[in-house]
Amino acid sequence: MTVRLMSDGELTRLEVLRDVDQTRLTTEAAAQLLGLERRQVFRLLKAYRTEGPTGLISKRRGRRSNRRKPEPLRKAVLTIIREWYWDFGPTLAAEKLREVHGITLGRETLRLWMIEAGLWLDRKQRRKRVHQPRSRRDCVGELVQVDGCEHWWFEDRGPQCTLLVFIDDATGRLMHLQFVESESTFAYFHATRAYLEAWGKPVAFYSDKHGVFRVNQTAAIGGDGMTQFGRALHALNIDIICANSSQAKGRVERAHKTLQDRLVKELRLAGVRSLAEGNALLPAFMADYNARFAKPPANQKNLHRPLRAGDDLEDAFAWKEERRLSQALTLQYDKVIFILEPSEPAKAAIGKYVTVFDYPDGRLAIRHGGVELAYRTFDKVRHVDQGAIADNKHLGAVLAMIRDEQLRRGPQPRSGPRRRDQGDARLFKVG
Repeated sequence: MTVRLMSDGELTRLEVLRDVDQTRLTTEAAAQLLGLERRQVFRLLKAYRTEGPTGLISKRRGRRSNRRKPEPLRKAVLTIIREWYWDFGPTLAAEKLREVHGITLGRETLRLWMIEAGLWLDRKQRRKRVHQPRSRRDCVGELVQVDGCEHWWFEDRGPQCTLLVFIDDATGRLMHLQFVESESTFAYFHATRAYLEAWGKPVAFYSDKHGVFRVNQTAAIGGDGMTQFGRALHALNIDIICANSSQAKGRVERAHKTLQDRLVKELRLAGVRSLAEGNALLPAFMADYNARFAKPPANQKNLHRPLRAGDDLEDAFAWKEERRLSQALTLQYDKVIFILEPSEPAKAAIGKYVTVFDYPDGRLAIRHGGVELAYRTFDKVRHVDQGAIADNKHLGAVLAMIRDEQLRRGPQPRSGPRRRDQGDARLFKVG
């Protein structure tokens, strides 16, 4: 029974001291084997000869540590955690206790307190995580993982939205975060342009198989096989690689879990309620996150390339579609008929394809051969109602009433539906 109560170190001491007691081993050799001084070996040998194996068991076992924190402090800390940080992990809770409440506690101490109070589960009670073996890239800017995470970021204080995450594969550093309404092409246009203006052009972006990045329709015909986002990156000489599984882009997937924990709580503590307020908080959050979690790269070389003079980000991040110009100088785009002004460049484009540029801020331009063509629009979606009949004597009054109604409804800057995450400034050129 005594042997089972002994630790591995104490069992080793028992075997060595038994050999010393039976003169099969010298005290000098025993001291070397146990890593002790000769006087300590003699003290242990005396205890062994007097009390037997029980004399080698530490007398402090089972006794309360002198370093134990006072009970009032423990209760106060657990009260704070229950009120403010009930879903925080021990590491983050310890940080907040130190930074916000001026209470400095060791992470391990707080972890044990939280386990005893039922506020945290130890590792054995949690499901084991799967770690992928892929090594990090060597250099910053060599591979940037990008993904969108839809979540209730503002909990019940604001709408559900998506966080676009750009994370460097070599360092795990958050390069850009942006709250958007949805994971759409125009949302990625906005975010990627901000990334390039801040850091330059990486070698490649690494994404999933979302429709923004990859043409997923096997039966698709025509076109060059690129999405609008892929075409924009190609114009800027940036590659995009689509991962075959979510595990393959584990860097950004694991970042989502950390962000859903830490960022949600920071937004809660700051009382953030909207996308604009959330985006204003993100730079400070990224700086703190990177200071805690970013790793140094294996190679100090930065592979980001500066933007060239010929890199037109405004044109690159515009939705582009081609339309054939009819003999009547008309084309249809987004359920709207565009009538080109009869200029010489427009007449030269009859029967040929012109390009419609649909910008993120809502502007539209039509070009052929690098020349912008003036146009006016005819909305084929809206049509004359609706059964209203008016004779010539009352036509003026009817038009005045219609005009008042239009002014009451407010301006209708664009005919036809807008694309997701596109700006509200809809400027049309007429004449």
